[in-house]
Amino acid sequence: MDTVIVTGGASGIGAAVARLAAEQGLRAVVWDLVAVDGGSVVNVRDPEAVAAAFAAAGPVRYLVNNAGPASGGPALAFTDGLAATAGSMELVTSAWLATGPPEGSAVVNVASVAGNLVGTDSAWYSAGKAAIAGYTRHLATRIAPRVRANAVAPGFIDTPRMAGFADSALGRSLIERNPMGRAGRPEDVAAAVLFLLSPAAAYVNGVLLPVDGGWTVSQ
Repeated sequence: MDTVIVTGGASGIGAAVARLAAEQGLRAVVWDLVAVDGGSVVNVRDPEAVAAAFAAAGPVRYLVNNAGPASGGPALAFTDGLAATAGSMELVTSAWLATGPPEGSAVVNVASVAGNLVGTDSAWYSAGKAAIAGYTRHLATRIAPRVRANAVAPGFIDTPRMAGFADSALGRSLIERNPMGRAGRPEDVAAAVLFLLSPAAAYVNGVLLPVDGGWTVSQ
């Protein structure tokens, strides 16, 4: 049974990815700062913790880099925000690649439409998500064909982090302008992630896939 590591997998998009991966026959290992059944408490900004967690996990064919701070969370200095978003993904990915993942492996990084298509009030969040997309393109040209690298860019997804936002004036406005007429669900993003990991996407490498219901192209 192939193993997939899902960082930030205790809730929201990460939890949906882990559930769908398990349903599709993968061994899903969740890393998060919060303890969950079948998961490990791992700080993805701590090199020693990351290395130890990979050693404990055994061979890992797939990696989903989902962990990162929320745009509406505590205010961060610009450089700290970049380190927490893109920097942590580079740390985890480099540690994974050092373990020698097998031929046919894949990594999917969770970016955001805020990184490449729209902006947010948070400078570090927009810059960090854009950096994730750039890092993904870098990986795609350096580690293929043994390992493919892609990214997803979620739009407004109804997760615990966004609790109550859909009922706000801005949230209602975003939904009204979305061609799909609703906020996204974590499962919508999870399905895209699992596709990019799967053999069905064997010739997909270096893409940033928006998962936003068409919101960004309708603006």
